[in-house]
Amino acid sequence: MNNFGGDWTESKIEILVEYAQAYLSIMNINANRYNWKLLYFDGFAGSGFIKKGNDKSQKIIIGAAKRILDIEQPRSFDLYYFVEKQTKNAKELLEKVIKNYEHKTIKIATTDCNVKLKSMATFLKSPKGKKHRVLAYIDPCGMQVNWESLMTLKELNVDVWLLVPTGIGINRLLKRNGEIYDTWLERLEIFLGMPKEEIIDYFYNKKIVPTLFGDEIVTSKEQGAIERSAELYKKRLQQIFKFVTNPYILKNKSNSTMFHFYMGSNNKTAHKIGNEIIKKYNIAN
Repeated sequence: MNNFGGDWTESKIEILVEYAQAYLSIMNINANRYNWKLLYFDGFAGSGFIKKGNDKSQKIIIGAAKRILDIEQPRSFDLYYFVEKQTKNAKELLEKVIKNYEHKTIKIATTDCNVKLKSMATFLKSPKGKKHRVLAYIDPCGMQVNWESLMTLKELNVDVWLLVPTGIGINRLLKRNGEIYDTWLERLEIFLGMPKEEIIDYFYNKKIVPTLFGDEIVTSKEQGAIERSAELYKKRLQQIFKFVTNPYILKNKSNSTMFHFYMGSNNKTAHKIGNEIIKKYNIAN
């Protein structure tokens, strides 16, 4: 069982489920008309249940996998593809959730999400794959999703809900003085799909300071690095999708921003629906 998440964990699942219901309502007509197959892809499916809180006040949250599988009206998806790299979690998902839905076509893969994103993109470009429409949920706890993997989805019929670790991921690797470890810079390059020089220029300010021993270049981190991370990532996503929603902002109990939750799509209506749902939850947050 996954042991992660605050109130926002439930909120992002509710956002996903509300969108999935709207998605299936619209696709219910179009799928029959155009003979489309509807695929749900979950890149970090987990065990099916999430523990919230400590032993004294513990709450069990039903994960996104079961919530999506439970949707029957106006229709369900034709195929469900769950990716869970941790063998223990995948086994729990299979035994405690998936086995109860034998009437549905479900596949589970115990591998890296990046691998399956690329293979899904290859499939969607094939003659058979072009008849599929995909709703994808990519919900990592950190910076596990590589930019090159997302880029494979460019111009495909995929609506993607993506959790971006702006506060607990990007910001934590950006040291205040700009002296970032090489391994951290490499991680940022892979995650953002940008060369390190551009990353440094975006997040840091350099100025010349006169000293007794001559001028020195002083590097300092720009203010609002988390917000700048969110703006940057949205711009990056707009290179893949025609439309990217405003983010749902996920904060911890100290009101510190941890994640930004986006939806990318090539469909204008999907974008409108996603923004409306996010706006409602941000107001309630």
